[in-house]
Amino acid sequence: MDVSSTVWIVTCVVIAGLFVFDFFAHVRVPHAPSLKESGSWSAVYIGIAILFGFFVWWQWGATYGGEYFAGYVTEKALSVDNLFVFVIIMSKFAVPKEYQQKVLLLGIVMALVLRGLFIAVGAAAINAYAWVFYLFGAFLIYTAIKLVRESDDPVDHEEQRETRLERFVKRRLRTTDDYDRDKLFTRVNGKRMATPMLMVLIVIGFTDILFALDSIPAIYGLTQEPYLVFTANAFALMGLRQLYFLLGGLLDRLVYLSYGLSFILAFIGVKLVLHALHENTLPFINGGEHVSVPEVSTPVSLGVIVLTLVITTVASLMSSKNRTQSESSGT
Repeated sequence: MDVSSTVWIVTCVVIAGLFVFDFFAHVRVPHAPSLKESGSWSAVYIGIAILFGFFVWWQWGATYGGEYFAGYVTEKALSVDNLFVFVIIMSKFAVPKEYQQKVLLLGIVMALVLRGLFIAVGAAAINAYAWVFYLFGAFLIYTAIKLVRESDDPVDHEEQRETRLERFVKRRLRTTDDYDRDKLFTRVNGKRMATPMLMVLIVIGFTDILFALDSIPAIYGLTQEPYLVFTANAFALMGLRQLYFLLGGLLDRLVYLSYGLSFILAFIGVKLVLHALHENTLPFINGGEHVSVPEVSTPVSLGVIVLTLVITTVASLMSSKNRTQSESSGT
């Protein structure tokens, strides 16, 4: 896939421009967005992502277009799971609803910057060492198992991580428990203190690093093109703020989402291992020769990912509906 430096620059400028527009049009003035505002702008950003996918398809062919869509759907699904963590963080720190937009947008920008660094490192590692795919695959399978184990009580596991980080930060910063609008620092009795808003951003930034560790190997299992990896991540993160307010209580009803995502991560992990075997250069595996194993095509990957998400969502909503009906009949 031949992507010129001009295309890279134009793409980065457009994406940055969309985030700047989002800030000045919706976030600069603190307010709690309505469902109509959240729904319409979520649709706009999803539409932009789809149009970009068709542009990739037209410009570089169906293979790369399919890889982009597979990566975008996977990253979007992982982002929805991330929203559940954001809900926990916002609730724990009691962030006023009118200021949540700013926190989310800054967190999303931090996530994109961090993922950009991970993408660059990942691309360099893949170009230099083919055996990196073994590491990516093993890490995704481990993450899938870990996700299933923590699905029993994700709130408790997430709060434990946040508490440890919060204690670490408070030992190094003077903090206050009171918000001062959306300021990161304020003055209390003449002393400069960090507000809970700064603590929330630090926790979200740390969480973004953990998210990137999962998402970047996952998408490199679907495409090895850095341009597609970056744009799929950028467009998946774009509109995530609106989706947070749009989904609201629906996140609690997606009870099987973690299981679906763990299956997708495990599937991509196996795909990466198969690819690593196919490109094998390690001397202690088949004498350093390529291993003849089947490889999973992009259409099959996209089909498995979409089907898993559909089944997971339908099963979750049906289970939540049955549980609500049981509770209603019990009362």
